[in-house]
Amino acid sequence: MTIKKLFDVTGRVVAITGAASGIGFAYAEAMAANGARVHLIDLDAQALDHAVDALRRDGGEVHGEVADVTRPESLRRAFDSAIARHGRMDVVFVNAGISGGPGFLTGSGERNPAGAVENLSLDVWERVMATNATSVFNTLQIVVPQLKMQGGGRIIVTSSISASKTETLVSSIYATSKAAVGYMVRQYAHELAKFGILVNAIAPGPVITNIGGGRLRDDAARAPFERAAPMHRVCNPSDLHGAALFLASDASSLVTGQQIIVDGGATLGPAD
Repeated sequence: MTIKKLFDVTGRVVAITGAASGIGFAYAEAMAANGARVHLIDLDAQALDHAVDALRRDGGEVHGEVADVTRPESLRRAFDSAIARHGRMDVVFVNAGISGGPGFLTGSGERNPAGAVENLSLDVWERVMATNATSVFNTLQIVVPQLKMQGGGRIIVTSSISASKTETLVSSIYATSKAAVGYMVRQYAHELAKFGILVNAIAPGPVITNIGGGRLRDDAARAPFERAAPMHRVCNPSDLHGAALFLASDASSLVTGQQIIVDGGATLGPAD
């Protein structure tokens, strides 16, 4: 068994939500560069056009679908279009997500009143849960019948290290939404194994993306997260290419209900 064959995704039909930038675009890069037929799904039509054009310039077979993951009818139209184009769906990256704002501590370790539980907004709670957690449920309800009908497939959810640890610098709302995602991955992996459907998660630490207004692009905002990781750096989206290829390919053919953590050791705790 060669590496090329083991990690081959050539010809696989792949759909990615939240694909116009950040982590979703990184998944799309990895899939398109290795011969998959990729459908990018995103709410931002302009960013989606730019992402599709960029991947096509590099030779990828790529299509874009505008959809809102919090609206099942919108999301269903996007997946129906992708399935109609190829007659199947092999890999679904359930990736769309948003920030819940800062945590109850600042980067300097002081209390942040805006992140205190009694001051959190119900509107933000509902919006984050809808985008980060309910959208996963929406996506599974749409794609699972197709995957069952064709005899299997891969569902790869973007979780977070916040799914399995408490947070100080990150909103408790965000952490709660990702804990729900982590549970869904295990629960539905258990239920769907009989049908050859593998359900796994990629769980990054902090990633430099547009989420939260792109605050991790700022050196000062990024510094406390870098201090907390033994490798003293946070993720770039490209750090997730390998995990994406592993879970989308035959290299992970007996892996289900798991999350691959990519965090520079942050979940281990600070070191020197």
